[in-house]
Formats: sequence, structure tokens, C-alpha cells
Amino acid sequence: MNIQLDGKNVGFSNGSGHPAEEAPAIFFVHGAGMDHTVWVMPARYFARHGYRVMAVDLPGHGKSEGPALDSVDTMADWLGRLIETSAAQASDVTVIGHSMGSLVCMSLAARYPALIDQLVLLGTSAPMPVADVLLSAAKDNDHAAIDMANTWSHGQRSQLGASENPGTSNLHMGERLLERVADDVYFKDFSACNGFTTQHYDPILTPTLIITGDQDKMTPPKAGMAVAGMLQNSQVTHLRGCGHSMLSEQPNQVLDAMSGFIRG
Repeated sequence: MNIQLDGKNVGFSNGSGHPAEEAPAIFFVHGAGMDHTVWVMPARYFARHGYRVMAVDLPGHGKSEGPALDSVDTMADWLGRLIETSAAQASDVTVIGHSMGSLVCMSLAARYPALIDQLVLLGTSAPMPVADVLLSAAKDNDHAAIDMANTWSHGQRSQLGASENPGTSNLHMGERLLERVADDVYFKDFSACNGFTTQHYDPILTPTLIITGDQDKMTPPKAGMAVAGMLQNSQVTHLRGCGHSMLSEQPNQVLDAMSGFIRG
């Protein structure tokens, strides 16, 4: 589906739901180089439980017009305008972000706290440094950037070809998804992550769920725990045997954690 924001098309999925205008709203924000399709399972689940769902494509990603934005705060400003435009009558608003998307959600919560009621951060870290070799490859639009990030994002079972969905390979699906990204977008995303800082933020008071994976090499569990320590009202769910690509590696466990927090 598409709507207009700032005179440009924004692609999103509503989980095939048909909620009332005042229904609680959930906005899903993807990570670097990805798009709304990573949220298919939770988007459908919450849409079928009466929530207004928007799994968005950030500018320059998926079906959203570019250019891609080059800082986390600019992405959060964009998301804030989208929430004000599309969920003005919602009874409450939850924002859920994975990896780079978690930074966007943190920025939104810190600078526009009145817009949201709950926060869910998957695979998060603050700061979120990116290795020089990965930044360099992304700047050159070298496929090596996809190879490195995709490999580092998956836990041991996924790297061996295992998946909770029979007949599929998480590792290869992740690679194909990243191969859809346009030139220079991956570099902008990684640069935004690498330049992220919370030093100019007010304390975040929004109730927050943080989900970590014990095999996450991109945002190790201790980084997620450090974020929890920064927040005023947070809880942590730790997934065993799971890497950074937790939405494909342990989709049921992630959904259980999110549902228990949001609907609880």
C-alpha cells in the first residue's frame, strides 16, 4: 500500500487489517538495507487483533520514494510526521524497531515523547558503531558489504542452513533481501548508525521492551543491556541460540515477547 507524505509516496503494509480509526496503532521500522517485508508475521498478527498496523518502508527503501535519509534523527522526524498524519486518532501508539530502526524509535521517543506510548527495540545498541571495512564496502556499493553484514547477522543454526520454516534458508533469504537495496542506500544507513549518539537526548521515560539474541554479533546482548540501563522504564527478553536476524531466526519467540508486552 502507499500514502503520501511530504509530497512523496510511502510504501507500507497494514497486515491486511481493517481497524477503526481510534484503534491502537503500531508502527514497525526496519533495519539497514531492509524494508517492511521483515515484519510480515507480527504485522499480520497485530492487524488481526484489532491494531492499526503500519510496517513502513523508510525513504529510499522498498516502495518508498527516495532519497534515503542520512541521519537517525532525520528518519525519526520523518516517522513522527507519518504518525501525526496517519494515526492522529489512535488511542495509543507503539513503535517497534529492529537494528537501525531501533535507533529511529529511540530518537522519536526522546525528542517527541508525546507521540508514543510504548517502545520495542530489537537488536539494539547505543551507540551502534559500524566496522570500517563494512562502511568502505558499502560506500563502493560492493557486494562484500552484503556478504559481511548478512553473515554476521545470523546465528550458528542459520549459517548451517537451519530454519524454523521448513525448506527455507535464513542466510540466503537475508542475502536476497539486501540485494534489492538501491546503490548508496546501504552506505547511508550504515553511516547513520555509525554517527548515532544519545548525548543530546532527554531521558526516555516511555515503557520499553528490549529483545536481544545471545549470538548477535552486530549488536551483542551486552549492548542491549546497556540500552536498558539508559532507559527509565525497560524490560529485557533474551533469546538463546539467536543472532541479529531474530525476526527470521526465532519469529515465534519474538512475537510472543512483543505480544506479551503490548497486549499485557
